[in-house]
Amino acid sequence: MSLSRHLRGLFKSPEELDLTSGSIGKPLLYLSLPIVITNLFQTAYNLADTFWLGQYSTTALAAISFAFPMVFLLIALALGLSVAGSVLVAQNVGAGRERRAEYAASQTVTFSIIASLVLGAVGYVFVDEFLNLLGADPDVAPLATSYMQVFSVGLVAVFGFAVFIALMRGYGDTVTPMLVMFGSVVLNIFLDPFLIFGFEANPLFGFLGLRGLEATLFELTSYAGSGIEGAAIATVFSRLLALAVGLAIMFEGDRGVRIRLDQMAPDFEYAKRLVDIGVPASIEGTGRALSINLLLFIIASFPETVVAAYGIGTRVFSVIFLPAIAFSQGVETMTGQNIGAGEVDRAKRANHFGAKVMLVTLTALGVIAFLAARPIVSVFTSDPNVVEVGTTFMRYTALTFGFIGVMRSYSGGFRGAGKTLVAAAIAIAMLGVIRFPVAWVGANALGSTGVWIAFVVSNVSGGVIAYLWFRRVSWTDVDVTRDEGPTEMAGATGND
Repeated sequence: MSLSRHLRGLFKSPEELDLTSGSIGKPLLYLSLPIVITNLFQTAYNLADTFWLGQYSTTALAAISFAFPMVFLLIALALGLSVAGSVLVAQNVGAGRERRAEYAASQTVTFSIIASLVLGAVGYVFVDEFLNLLGADPDVAPLATSYMQVFSVGLVAVFGFAVFIALMRGYGDTVTPMLVMFGSVVLNIFLDPFLIFGFEANPLFGFLGLRGLEATLFELTSYAGSGIEGAAIATVFSRLLALAVGLAIMFEGDRGVRIRLDQMAPDFEYAKRLVDIGVPASIEGTGRALSINLLLFIIASFPETVVAAYGIGTRVFSVIFLPAIAFSQGVETMTGQNIGAGEVDRAKRANHFGAKVMLVTLTALGVIAFLAARPIVSVFTSDPNVVEVGTTFMRYTALTFGFIGVMRSYSGGFRGAGKTLVAAAIAIAMLGVIRFPVAWVGANALGSTGVWIAFVVSNVSGGVIAYLWFRRVSWTDVDVTRDEGPTEMAGATGND
């Protein structure tokens, strides 16, 4: 009973959270804390793949370094729909327009399914051309292709679950997605070693002290594992089950936002509203993904050890940046609801508060990463050359993590206010205008060290640009809830 009370104290329900009045710190913390954990669980998918494939072979580890950027690109292209849905739900909830929030959520689910099916087909057909463009090694490319073809087929499950998380967050419920994600991650981590290695000589049995059991299971199943393709199957299957649970929760409507079947018929007139907000958000996400892909174009010219170290480093960074991403999403929701309620000054204060907290938090995490770089990288590989390069990469970038927190926080505020084009411009300036050119010149002049320096320069620049832009932008035209599209359709009218 005491544990239950303690957990209830840590995580507040949407009914207990008042995002539009009172203090800013506590509601933002209660909103963001479950997002941190949810994002940590989500990153665990990638880390589990990286860990087990690192045990499988260095070639597989290098292959996943090429596959992940394409994963991010496919998701980023459709990301705008989830951002638009989250923003519209948040603003309508803040304005007390529950029925319009439901309509926005229902339409977002419909168009996200359509978009993910189309993008999944594109990813499946053009994966080889994409990898050739990046310059993937002939030994690495077939493995990356196998992973991406499975992932592309299951993109509707992966992205559909991400939309569920975004819509619930827009309503103010970040606890339910956290719990669903937990179950999905546990399943994925359990399936990974079996689908990668099979039962014969599976390292999991050694870790658990059950050596010998794998031989018996192998005789019963004759299953030898699918390598890198097995990792993709585990991820897709786990998220498919999570999506099923998420849809059931939203159709029931007892927790968070509700979707209704009679509101899910494609409304292409309403889709324009989603596009207005969503396209710049997709550009932002795509810019981030393309930056990783373009850097791989440079990284591919280096030995396999550098490619593998880059893959490990970016995976580790994705964990360290979880608080910034969570606060960014929390600020997005808090800004959206306050804009909907007409509390523009409070929305601005929430942005500044989030930026300050993230500057301090990520700088502290950066110091830890700098000091513990070698043992962190060693968790993912036993190759001493990969460990050496990965340690150097992490130490160059670690002390600039705080600037990423500042940039993420203000970008979340821009998205919550419906100014997704500004957030996109900041991301493009940081990644395309600064990071890639510096990396290109640096690689030619200094080798891999030049690429690591590009991360330092772009991280600092991104934080400074976001802060200055936030101070200069006009906040007199941020109310975007007054033209919500259809007012006569599917019960979308009026306030509840």
